[in-house]
Amino acid sequence: MADRLGRYRDKRDASKTTEPGVTGTRSPNSGSSKSPRFVIQKHDASSLHYDFRLEVDGTLRSWAVPKGPSADPREKRLAVEVEDHPLEYGDFEGVIGKGNYGAGSVIVWDRGTYRNLDEEHSMAEAIEAGHVKVWLEGEKLKGGWTLQRTRGGDKPQWLMIKRRDEGADARRNPESTEPESVITGRTVEQVAAEESAEEAEDGTK
Repeated sequence: MADRLGRYRDKRDASKTTEPGVTGTRSPNSGSSKSPRFVIQKHDASSLHYDFRLEVDGTLRSWAVPKGPSADPREKRLAVEVEDHPLEYGDFEGVIGKGNYGAGSVIVWDRGTYRNLDEEHSMAEAIEAGHVKVWLEGEKLKGGWTLQRTRGGDKPQWLMIKRRDEGADARRNPESTEPESVITGRTVEQVAAEESAEEAEDGTK
């Protein structure tokens, strides 16, 4: 696990970012849960995207999904695999400062638990094989999704596809679901504005 988080820490400077787990220490409530968790964070960085994360063996395996998940089984959404994140990152909302990796505002767009639908392989084995089947029990997203790897390399590319079940709905647009943050109800724009206001206030003291 320590090795899996090495890339995460190497990309970040603990003296410049408030992101959790950069120093290698864990918060008291960051241990694995009985039911593995998933989280989707909306991230307004150099480009707006959604970070899909699955709790697997003590870390959050992560994919950047430029257009976010779709409830329409006919749509195949690009998902780029990125570095593992620490478990406590699943609760992170805030602003990553300018000049830092991933600079921009972040909200928790959805969260919940998930089930591995692959009865023959563990989740880690399924990811290694490049074919993941999960059932999400989130506040916004429910039902099955498939992740299929299409290209390897430093940043493997996958497709995220809604499975045909009761959660499928070609008319629904999950990206526009309100409120945006399932924790605070804020949008990424509101998080950024609040951070700017706080910095301005500190500057006048």
